[in-house]
Amino acid sequence: MKAFLYGSVSAAVVALAATSAFADGVSNDVVKIGVLGDMSGVYSTGFSGDGAVAAVKMAVEDFGGTVLGKKIEVISADHQNKADVASATARQWIDQDHVDMITDLTNSAVGLAVQQLASEKKVITMNTGSASADLTGKACTKYGIHYGYDTNALSTGTASAVMKNGGDSWYFITADYAFGHALQKATTAVVEKMGGKVLGSSDVPLASTDFSSYLLQAQSSGAKVVGLANAGQDTVNSIKQAHEFGLTSAGQQLAGMLVTIADVKALGTDVAKGLNFTVGWYWNQDDASRAWKEKYMKYSNGAAPTFIHAADYSLTMAYLKAVKAAGTDDPDAVRAELGKAKIDDFFAKGGQIRADGLLEHDMYLVQVQDATKDPWDVVKVVQTIPGKDAYASLKDGGCPLVK
Repeated sequence: MKAFLYGSVSAAVVALAATSAFADGVSNDVVKIGVLGDMSGVYSTGFSGDGAVAAVKMAVEDFGGTVLGKKIEVISADHQNKADVASATARQWIDQDHVDMITDLTNSAVGLAVQQLASEKKVITMNTGSASADLTGKACTKYGIHYGYDTNALSTGTASAVMKNGGDSWYFITADYAFGHALQKATTAVVEKMGGKVLGSSDVPLASTDFSSYLLQAQSSGAKVVGLANAGQDTVNSIKQAHEFGLTSAGQQLAGMLVTIADVKALGTDVAKGLNFTVGWYWNQDDASRAWKEKYMKYSNGAAPTFIHAADYSLTMAYLKAVKAAGTDDPDAVRAELGKAKIDDFFAKGGQIRADGLLEHDMYLVQVQDATKDPWDVVKVVQTIPGKDAYASLKDGGCPLVK
């Protein structure tokens, strides 16, 4: 009997020691970050692609390349805007490649699927590419973080500005998946709250090249504003074709609900001039942002960063600082540190990752202008929107994990 008890105690001690060894330090002797994004499709320029990978690698280099004495490794993959491909890749990364954190996740269908999978496997996701507020609302998870913007913040800034300027009737051209519908819903709520009306909408398949029939429906609706609840190349194509169809010259206003400076460059300021949209950051807003932009361009073949790329850098630094502060890459310890930290850098001034996983920080309403001496200086900031006003409150966000 004594021998049995002694053996049982010894086994428990060994098990406890093994657990402590895993919790204290870096598992598998490397901290591995996976950038899972759209590397070849409609979102590969302003949201994801090489620009996102460059931002993450730049942050790792600036951090020193190691944390807790272990190497930091960055891997990347193209999810092709398919949730099943993204989920299969994420599963392999977690189960076989021992990835500690997954970021980018452009495309809300992808983001929602991978966040759920990763959380079940206790892996942190830090989403910059998806916009759907459901990521920290009804679909929130313990390990899911939404970093940079969401559909509530986008609609609060842009729709409010357009409504205040008399744009009180809307027609939506909407990307036909989770992101587009969430953005249309959030914008509609702002429009109706301010006394406006939505006269109709068209659901458009992702990566469409011909928007003519949808634009004709928008034109015939008589709406003062055509709201573009899409992004990336879809936004570029819809604005170009609206310009060709003469919608704006006939008096209708375009409202781009998710636009980047890469989109403006692709359009040209002559086509996009006067367009209002909301961003999470702009490179020419202060000295720190200007300095970061100049450094980033050395990593990006001369392309200036969008606010999503800046978020990729910022979140990577925040994650690595949390690993260092926790003394481990254990996801529970790191998530706790992320929740305690103030995100106060060139990207987010006084930002805070809330209990629902949302990074709450200031947003900015910008307007397209003719480029100044710098060819990438294509917008001006016209309004700062405090984070508490841009995002749904923690109480109203809808996350079931928040008591």
